Amino acid sequence: MAGGVFVAACTVSAPGGTPSGTATAADAQTFLTDASDTLKRLWISSGQASWVAENFITDDTEALDARASQEAADAASRYAKQATRFDRVEVSPDVRRQLNLLKTSLVLATPSDPKQAEELTQLVSRMRSMYGKGKWCPDGAEGDKCHNIDEVTRVLASSRNEPELRREWEGWHTISPPMKKDYARFAELSNNGAKELGFADTGAMWRSKYDMPADDFSKELDRLWEQVRPLYLELHAYVRMKLHEKYGDIVPPDGPIPAHLLGNIWAQDWTNIYPLVAPAHADVGYSLTDILTRRKVEPLDMVRIGERFYTSLGFAPLPKTFWERSLFVRPRDRDVVCHASAWSIDLASDLRIKMCIEQTAEDFSTIHHELGHNFYQRAYEDQPILFRDSANDGFHEAIGDTIALSVTPEYLVRIGLLDKAPDASRDIGILMTRALEKVAFLPFGLLIDQWRWKVFSGEITPEQYNKAWWDLRLKYQGIAPPSSRGEDFFDPGAKFHVPDNTPYARYFLADILQFQFHRALSKEAGCTTPLHRCSIYESKAAGARLNAMLSMGESKPWPDALESLTGTKQMDATAIVDYFAPLKTWLDQQLAGQKVGW
Repeated sequence: MAGGVFVAACTVSAPGGTPSGTATAADAQTFLTDASDTLKRLWISSGQASWVAENFITDDTEALDARASQEAADAASRYAKQATRFDRVEVSPDVRRQLNLLKTSLVLATPSDPKQAEELTQLVSRMRSMYGKGKWCPDGAEGDKCHNIDEVTRVLASSRNEPELRREWEGWHTISPPMKKDYARFAELSNNGAKELGFADTGAMWRSKYDMPADDFSKELDRLWEQVRPLYLELHAYVRMKLHEKYGDIVPPDGPIPAHLLGNIWAQDWTNIYPLVAPAHADVGYSLTDILTRRKVEPLDMVRIGERFYTSLGFAPLPKTFWERSLFVRPRDRDVVCHASAWSIDLASDLRIKMCIEQTAEDFSTIHHELGHNFYQRAYEDQPILFRDSANDGFHEAIGDTIALSVTPEYLVRIGLLDKAPDASRDIGILMTRALEKVAFLPFGLLIDQWRWKVFSGEITPEQYNKAWWDLRLKYQGIAPPSSRGEDFFDPGAKFHVPDNTPYARYFLADILQFQFHRALSKEAGCTTPLHRCSIYESKAAGARLNAMLSMGESKPWPDALESLTGTKQMDATAIVDYFAPLKTWLDQQLAGQKVGW
């Protein structure tokens, strides 16, 4: 994979026995060389073990993966804490940036006290396990009749029966109350580790990754949200109006939308309710899934089509080993982890994807997305090991999504999968589908970490966990729970990224950045159609502009990387507004006389 975030318990000692007060620039360089060489070796070993564990699932491969990951985690945590010895040593900008990246690479800094460190890692493991094993059993059912997240997801996506949706939503949220006590202790111990690295708390440590003071980063997210909030409010009002028509007074005509009616257990993606809100006479007129099936486009052919997108931009073809070592279809002889992912096993040229590809429009788009990770990984392979990552953690996800935005009807015509692109009268259907995915996600992408940052800082105490969670969901998303949710519940834990301790602001940033990148690259490509119809396919100029940014890796602050592609150092959500401008005009008409907001 593209790099990693590691957690470990460790005992800190000075590198080479050098007292902190006498450390020199030469000591810092020696330390960095040792850290880079060791971490590269351990990251490669961990990547190899993870690849085998996910492709050949057995108790033994799981144990080998855990051992390799733990060894890498121990080293990463140890070097992060040792790097603080050089905070006051005068070094070159490149060395300073690498030292800072060592300190901010951790998602979880374990305390130096061995007992606290062991307790903290056990808490994370236990909460992750609670989520992974989570099931609810309707009407006293047992065993196979209980519902895991897959069954819950299926029901929320397909059912239009409100009582059934309510039962399923409430049922899934019974898995998380046992986590609450563990989460409170986890927050306390993780803060202890963050403070040892010089941060106020774990949330401040997370925000320190973004080349600006932690408080400034929070303000930056608020600024970006305000740029897109008017568009979200209108989408929310229109969807509420349609759901009120479907479900009656269960959906208040001027209040928040009940969380269980939006087609997704977390109400973060509303695409599953498109049939309920579809604009009249705006069907796109074709099904890419049907085209792929009818033309018998095999999984490997789908990947080659994706690769040709990148080579059309001027990127070199993927190496032979990519085709020999990747996983493209579900094997018949063993269990594998089919969740789509992109890998750089040796942090250089050994690039792979792992997918169980099916002939669907979703997988076709996902292939373009995952290959974006691979081409990014290869672009920065000549950077020092600590710079071999994206400019910030939102960039890696944004690149793949940027390319996926170019999978337009016009692109499908150019590659021979579609005879004719639908005319402009179908644009509202195209845009509505994408808005239910992209625009609907924005406030959810923002509020997850808003809640956790306040927990880590102590502003939200364990006695207020659930109330604060729903206050934020009301404030940002305009949704409400289908039933009363007191403090005997722990609804944040029903979202994987909370018990797994995975930062979430990166996904909000990726949602913003992909449209900013798409607008800049479309302009570079000379596209004159509306932004949602632009594809940068076959534009060498756009490809050169993109590669210039990708090759920087994490060697420069992300505003510099952003400027190299877009011409500005500031993230700008107005690209989303530009992209969805025709939909906004249409929504204005549909909402005449309707209340917007809640």
